[in-house]
Amino acid sequence: MIRVRRLDKLMTIVIAGLLAGLALAVAALPAALVLGIGVRGLTEPWPELPASLSTPPTAQRSTLYANDGTTLITSFYTEDRVDVPLSRVAPVMRQAIVAAEDVRFYQHPGVDARGVVRAFTANQRDGTRQGASTLTMQYVRNVLAGDPALTEEQRAKATEITVSRKLKEMRYALALERKLSKDQILAGYLNIAYFGAGAYGVAAASKRYFSKQPAALTLAEAALLAGLVRSPNTDDPINGDADAALLRRAYVLDRLVETGQVAPDVAAAAKAEPLLLKPSTTPNDCTAVPEEHADWGFFCDWFTSWWNEQPAFGATVDERQRTLRRGGFRIVTSFDPAVQQTASAQVRKVYDVDDRRVAPTAVVQPGTGRVLALAVNRNYSMADNPAGWTNRPNTVNQLVAGGGTIVGYQAGSTFKMFTMLAALEAGLPLDTGFDAPARIVTRFEVGGGSANCGGRWCPVNADPLGMDGYRTMWDAFGRSVNTYFAWLTERVGADRVVEMAERLGIRFRAEDDARLARYGARDWGPFTLGVTATTPLDLAGAYAAVAAEGRWCAPTPVLSITDSGGRPATAGGPDCRQVLDVDVARGAADAARCPVGDQSMYQRCSGGTASDLRADLGRPVAGKTGSSDGNGTETVVAFTPQLAVASIAANPDDPRDAVGAAVQARLVDVVGTVLYDALRGEPVRDFVPPGESVALRVTGARTGN
Repeated sequence: MIRVRRLDKLMTIVIAGLLAGLALAVAALPAALVLGIGVRGLTEPWPELPASLSTPPTAQRSTLYANDGTTLITSFYTEDRVDVPLSRVAPVMRQAIVAAEDVRFYQHPGVDARGVVRAFTANQRDGTRQGASTLTMQYVRNVLAGDPALTEEQRAKATEITVSRKLKEMRYALALERKLSKDQILAGYLNIAYFGAGAYGVAAASKRYFSKQPAALTLAEAALLAGLVRSPNTDDPINGDADAALLRRAYVLDRLVETGQVAPDVAAAAKAEPLLLKPSTTPNDCTAVPEEHADWGFFCDWFTSWWNEQPAFGATVDERQRTLRRGGFRIVTSFDPAVQQTASAQVRKVYDVDDRRVAPTAVVQPGTGRVLALAVNRNYSMADNPAGWTNRPNTVNQLVAGGGTIVGYQAGSTFKMFTMLAALEAGLPLDTGFDAPARIVTRFEVGGGSANCGGRWCPVNADPLGMDGYRTMWDAFGRSVNTYFAWLTERVGADRVVEMAERLGIRFRAEDDARLARYGARDWGPFTLGVTATTPLDLAGAYAAVAAEGRWCAPTPVLSITDSGGRPATAGGPDCRQVLDVDVARGAADAARCPVGDQSMYQRCSGGTASDLRADLGRPVAGKTGSSDGNGTETVVAFTPQLAVASIAANPDDPRDAVGAAVQARLVDVVGTVLYDALRGEPVRDFVPPGESVALRVTGARTGN
């Protein structure tokens, strides 16, 4: 081994001056300089081979799929590249790249002394700059130039035209060939080379120029691609010089004939073929979702927000984004195109894309937190809007899931669910009775507004005739009796109601809401009427926890994530925890059947605000409607044991623009149709009734599990 290493070094010394002279395009190299390089090469320790040369950290695109694993949503990349094994590259492509770049690739040990002498002689005679880098040396240079583990200065040095760089490149090439097979090096080169038009690696190039896999390349196509790597920026036949690309194709075909790999007549036929490009582009980022599915971008956008919160992909948001755009991940999401299509169609029946108002809608699977759809009557696009229109018809603001400038919308009486859960958990039963008046004066202090009686919060019932009088949780929830829930909040404690909402995933994105939740929750009585901003996604996730008998799952956009080597990522699985006693959740679900026309297991429902939903759906269902003050927003959320859907009507640009009460019925149609279509063919499942203790008896705190 010592003798082999010494011979490698001696070989390096002999050709170092020639190679350096070639790279610098000089007529000759001073003997003293050559001697100096030779002496240093002999005395320097053999360089340690960087790990990146054996396993190159090439940037590869990550691909986002719908839940079937085949429907493409979009891709994310800094370099459009997907590594493929050599077995998935057409043999003619392998032959063509060797013929074009290094015809003696399988004969030399990494540095081709014969090629160096030939090139150096030609440079001296003709004053040209003929290349002598082997394919292995090119591979070394490409890897080092793109290695993210190196500093910018180190990467720059990997491509500078200097004697020392050429010498190091040579020595690395010799060392690499002792570690990897020729086919391994060839595969690495084919995957890292740039072919122009934004395509890195042979797989991306095959798709970019011919819309096919590299295994299906013909002789003429392979020769064209192989010819591009010398000058990919100028010879690119899509954006550059197509004639130059054809000349290079002919050159490669001639080399294949010279080496006896292709018959002259076959090469001539390939030369005669016209330039038959079938270009295709790889979508990049959420604004590049299929044009006919512009609404998919809102789910994609939320996926990127989710990814940015995962520490498994890096310590910072920037690092996580680099991981996404370089890591070559295959991401199968929970996104269901059929459910999305239904939700989008229904939402656009409520408001079209040009309407100033929106009806963002979220669909969540109980027990897993998987999000099937995020629909809104907008195009996810950065295209210009008409003068004076902020978010319509095009926007990239997250109108469904919230984030950025979107803090959410008031969800009205849907928040009574959290008051009911807090009361049940505290030991009060569903049968808790109260003679609800038309107006109630509470102990909670308020600063102003119509529900202010001498500085105390004093809400009224929206429909005294149908709401006033003796009520239990069943019919108070079904009829949405404000004064009952104001009284119940006093008994339980407003801070417990706020804590319950947070426990079920309600996030306070508005600064004022976050401050009240942290410092003023005990006095936040109006919280029970949904005065805080929320989103359809948070609300659907909270009600999904009730559907799943108290098991709350963080909303997730993914089914599986695998890296470029096919290994599963540590992030992406359901993140669930039992946040409610099972019987408490069952009790809340039992009462939630009342608003939507279903019947409690204890036969205690007597009227609801969306009483036709059960009959239209044809299966057990629960839910709640909500109206903010003055019908500024309207909300409907409904769930079965298998699915939860929430929809909110609002004006995202002007909260003062009231949507009106009439839109609530249309939102009921939205959630009902989505549930009906999404569950078609699924088994009919009923809710499990709560025990008599939760339904009928006062007990101690119910926090068994």
